[in-house]
Amino acid sequence: MQYKSDIEIAQATQMRHIREIAEVAGIDEKYLEQYGNHKAKIDYAYLGDNAAKPDGKLVLVTAINPTPAGEGKTTTTVGLSDALRYIGKKSIVALREPSLGPVFGVKGGAAGGGYAQVVPMEDINLHFTGDFHAIGAANNLLAALLDNHIHQGNALGIDTRRITWKRAVDMNDRQLRFIVNGLGGKANGVPREDGFDIVVASEVMAVLCLSADIDDLKARLGRMIVAYNYEGAPVTAADLKAQGAMAALLKDALKPNLVQTLEGTPALIHGGPFANIAHGCNSVTATKMALKLGEYTVTEAGFGADLGAEKFLDIKCRVADLAPDAVVIVATVRALKHHGGVKKENLGEADVAALDKGLPNLLRHVENITKVFGLPAVVAINRFPTDTVEELQLIEDRCRALGVNVALSEVWGKGGAGGEALAKEVVRLCEGNSKLTYAYESDISIEDKLNAIVRRIYRGEGVTLAPEAKRQARQLEKLGFGNLPICMAKTQYSFSDNADLRCAPEGFGITVRSLKVSAGAGFIVALVGDIMTMPGLPKVPSSEKIDVDSQGRISGLF
Repeated sequence: MQYKSDIEIAQATQMRHIREIAEVAGIDEKYLEQYGNHKAKIDYAYLGDNAAKPDGKLVLVTAINPTPAGEGKTTTTVGLSDALRYIGKKSIVALREPSLGPVFGVKGGAAGGGYAQVVPMEDINLHFTGDFHAIGAANNLLAALLDNHIHQGNALGIDTRRITWKRAVDMNDRQLRFIVNGLGGKANGVPREDGFDIVVASEVMAVLCLSADIDDLKARLGRMIVAYNYEGAPVTAADLKAQGAMAALLKDALKPNLVQTLEGTPALIHGGPFANIAHGCNSVTATKMALKLGEYTVTEAGFGADLGAEKFLDIKCRVADLAPDAVVIVATVRALKHHGGVKKENLGEADVAALDKGLPNLLRHVENITKVFGLPAVVAINRFPTDTVEELQLIEDRCRALGVNVALSEVWGKGGAGGEALAKEVVRLCEGNSKLTYAYESDISIEDKLNAIVRRIYRGEGVTLAPEAKRQARQLEKLGFGNLPICMAKTQYSFSDNADLRCAPEGFGITVRSLKVSAGAGFIVALVGDIMTMPGLPKVPSSEKIDVDSQGRISGLF
């Protein structure tokens, strides 16, 4: 059988005009700002004008630790939203925007797959409505103002050895991780070491995603720490009088983007921080708007549940006073066999023993969601033709032993109809009562929070702070930041900080090499292992397969 590629399926779909999608969602046209026929922004005034409207149910989609075999988390998220419509429920899907780094790097496009996609997928995967460009511009405006202040006399006494703010570009470019700038003489600035982050790792991205409105955005931007002075006191964006101009660049980027799934389900796509180096969730504004628009809002958190879901629950839900009514944990037979030691090229072969060996990865995530966070969950198995009855039965039996049901998902090939069983289980779960409990309380020390995450979520023995991290922890607590939540920056491939420790390792420790406060976003970033805030391209980048013909038709985006 000849399968169509994701982009071929998307390009063959007749999209509905964005005004029709807004009407389906219940958005008055006065809130709509169109970007052509198939994209629009929604004015954030909608939330204030509809504050009294009751919220729908919130469904979080997360997954096992990712593998080269793929899990299909975004595909499942989109397909579940379509499936809820298929069974007669009014649903909205709320996703993150893809970063150009992965699009041209390893992962390729990130708009779902098969018949469970959001469209126009080419636009979404590339420039979309320009949000990331605005975030990069705001980030780099602040960097320029900082260096200009130093060049013009340094009235704030900024210690150039303690500048924490980096420039940003939305591309995987390892060459820019560490640079020296300001060379060429006095007229070109003060020479110093510098570097770039990828835009999705910028604190401006996190601030935009966690801001409640334009006033909150400006306040958060002003609180961002860019450096320390010679006395060790923090220097903020507000000290540089930068927050107003930055907010002006971001005023449209703050508005959620409206598009559609292949089946015409309204989709809000907004913000896109990475879950391995940032908090990994779409914007609070988009999530809260979706809750006003639909009976069910289906959203996702990046990478595995140890990263994206933990940060969604401990950071985003804490900040925005949200709590999921149900959680979907996505896995595949193939990915679990990879966790069990099977090589990628052999994953299509039946191997119950390897599956049994890899299942603890899924079961640990299930236990974390249900026992640590206290939330009802269902396991969605993204089904492949090579899955055997014995393999599927083993997963179902093991999950049922933990009190969690399994639903087979075939949304990639069948769209919403292929997620009917999953949708019905999600509706059942949402009818119950649940109360979110956090992995740690906010009033304990930074080190205790780190230990809580490592012991309760990763199931490691504990955390070790490198000497520099110990010093930083003391300083952050002295400056009054000790009550902030933790944003762990670690590999997505393992519960540990070692990407090679697959499945469900035990007896490991986590070493935190550095701590950095994101005072505007409202969390402390803990860098562990060899995690980088500027990824690099692989030997064969996905960009080599991307092309455009004389008619402007793009190919190669999955």
